[in-house]
Amino acid sequence: MRSRLVTIVALALAATASIFAIKSIASSPDRPPAVHASLPVSLASYLGVFEDGAPPSYQPLVAFSTAAGRRPNLLGYFSGWAQAFDVSFARSIRAHGVIPFVQIDPTFASVQAVAAGTYDGYLRSYANSVRNFGHPVVIGFGHEMNARWYSWGYGHVPAPTFVAAWRHLVTVFRGQGAENVTWLWTVNADRPGTGPIAAWWPGAGYVTWVGIDGYYYGPSDTFASVFGKTIDQVRAFTRKPVLLSETAVGPRAGQFVKIQDLFRGMATYRTLGLVWFDKVQSGGAYHQDWRIEDSQTAEDSFRLGVRDELAPASPPGS
Repeated sequence: MRSRLVTIVALALAATASIFAIKSIASSPDRPPAVHASLPVSLASYLGVFEDGAPPSYQPLVAFSTAAGRRPNLLGYFSGWAQAFDVSFARSIRAHGVIPFVQIDPTFASVQAVAAGTYDGYLRSYANSVRNFGHPVVIGFGHEMNARWYSWGYGHVPAPTFVAAWRHLVTVFRGQGAENVTWLWTVNADRPGTGPIAAWWPGAGYVTWVGIDGYYYGPSDTFASVFGKTIDQVRAFTRKPVLLSETAVGPRAGQFVKIQDLFRGMATYRTLGLVWFDKVQSGGAYHQDWRIEDSQTAEDSFRLGVRDELAPASPPGS
């Protein structure tokens, strides 16, 4: 009996010590208070754009806004490894009602080292800057990893290694209190030569939205052929909202008709919206001028799509 009593007392003391330890960790000054900010999941409500010169300037969005008939509410840009989060730029575009959308790519970095924590100092610093910004930020990592053209992608890095790196990055951000991140897991639209999409899925607990990148290159391209198959594959393993995270219709595709097809497909497949790649792409068979400002036909069709298929504009998330 005495032995049992001693055991019970010892267990009670251990439990009490554990509770104090947990409270101590939770209130430790080394764990910054979390900042929470989320974005509404409203269908056909996001109009985004990639623009040369943004960052550092907001000015390139002005011409696009005029051509599109509406100011975008997402601005996408690519961030190389070890590049800091541009807080001043994020504040600048937020003043115009625009949410920053950053694709952090492990350029010249080891994906395995990301998973192992080698770059945690950089990731914590980035997360701290995002947390201190205090408003919604959309962040992706290693976009189009199911394709072969990037060093972090299919044929270069095993899918389980990428998944481990993605989960580690998200965990580091959450540990720094950066709960204002909308995590966008971005794949390239399924096509010959790309890898199995599901193999790169990090799990619903590590993803907020799914992004799909795809383009209309020629007259035979349709929403179903560019995006439909991929959306169906994604919805076989997750019901997370889908954003067309990088897209455009090239002049060779027939812009007036196909831009309309893009917007109608976006609504039919119940996606969050689209992010237009408003740039000139050079090199190889994919060289096209994707900008709508350089074509009255493209501009007219785009404005119709925005008017007819996008939900009314609303302020950015808090």
